[in-house]
Amino acid sequence: MSSVEVTWAIQSPGIEPSEVENAVLATLSAEGADLDLSVVFVDDEAIHELNRRYLKHDYPTDVISFDLRGEGPGADGEVVVSVDTARREAEVRKVTFKSEVLLYCIHGTLHLLGYDDHDPKERTRMHQRQTEILAQIGHETTE
Repeated sequence: MSSVEVTWAIQSPGIEPSEVENAVLATLSAEGADLDLSVVFVDDEAIHELNRRYLKHDYPTDVISFDLRGEGPGADGEVVVSVDTARREAEVRKVTFKSEVLLYCIHGTLHLLGYDDHDPKERTRMHQRQTEILAQIGHETTE
């Protein structure tokens, strides 16, 4: 049975851990997957450093997923979400901050399940799936 651990590396912006767990578990269930995941919320500075260190991209990003299967005991994967980016993008996209954060959680989980957004065709497939799951848990998106 899947499990989700939620960690705030920064002050919680008012999203309940149960809402994050619900979004991730809904994604895993929709895809028929059984994983134990950790979701960590950070600021732009922290995600920028992770992006530079592990992906060789020198800029902050919205979400990064780490597949930890085969790395020993503990979580099967980790989803790291930038709260700063979510706050900015929610304003630009005219959605709630909570919806944007949950979108990132779903997006990161889908990456761990093999979805890719580098190829345009695969990006469309991924965005459709995350929009479906976000709607399923009662949140809006502009995609």
